[in-house]
Amino acid sequence: MQESNLKHFLQLHFIVFIWGFTAILGKLISIDSIPLVWYRMLLAVLFVLLYFFIKKKHFLVNRKSLLKFILTGTIIALHWIAFFEAIKVSTVSIALVTMSTGAFFTSLLEPLFFKRRIKTIEIVLGLLVIGGLYIIFNFETQYALGFFYALIASFLSALFSVLNGLFVKKNDAEVISFYQLFFGVVFVTVFLFFSGGFTIEFFSLSNSDWFYLVILSSICTAYAFIVSVKVMKYLSPFTVILTMNLEPIYAILLALLVFGDKEKMKPEFYYGAFIVLFVVMLNGILKNRKAIHQKMKKNKNQKL
Repeated sequence: MQESNLKHFLQLHFIVFIWGFTAILGKLISIDSIPLVWYRMLLAVLFVLLYFFIKKKHFLVNRKSLLKFILTGTIIALHWIAFFEAIKVSTVSIALVTMSTGAFFTSLLEPLFFKRRIKTIEIVLGLLVIGGLYIIFNFETQYALGFFYALIASFLSALFSVLNGLFVKKNDAEVISFYQLFFGVVFVTVFLFFSGGFTIEFFSLSNSDWFYLVILSSICTAYAFIVSVKVMKYLSPFTVILTMNLEPIYAILLALLVFGDKEKMKPEFYYGAFIVLFVVMLNGILKNRKAIHQKMKKNKNQKL
């Protein structure tokens, strides 16, 4: 591996490690999931704005794009609310392993948006994921609510990713991120306003919560996104997909280190988790092989 590629490879691992740490911060922050997401998105918007100011980047887009960003910003806000709620009512391990079903949901959603058939292999892999989750749920029934919220978060994440796949072709990824964060915080603000959520207690945060929120919004959100966009320009999709699938593993190991016995599960959990994570990795490998094959075929036809 060339020195420059090694540098970007290590940066990607660091970003995935940071994303895994997001779940830990969500557990450490004492406030509820909705105010947590509001603070996270608001602070992240400010940090991205600061980045644009330093880099002297413009972020003007047309009205049609704004409507798309309102939709996806709302989706990502709901995703984060469900994600942090899953962590707070269960464990980091339960939430992250269940979130790995995102690849299965994506395989169901992509045919709808990109007008292609659902492939048999994707159904088989999806059933294996469901089997792994069944094993976990069968022995960790006390975390049923956590499973429920994590599945909602996983579906919303898949929907967000598919829609972004359509939008990113026409706009700069950093600009997309800014508007999605901005409209996400607008959505949560409107909800809190009409539900009477803005109380004195809402703005009375402990020093530790402020500390964790700043880390969450700056390093784990604004910084991680900006760097991840740059890194993906230098590494192959295969490397990116496989590395990103390590997020649940990093998060589970971190959770065991930080929370100790609270995060320890029954052996059956780890059997089920292994099945889920293995299938997710296998899905990435198969899709990468197909992408390489199609590229080689296209290059061959061009030569002819």
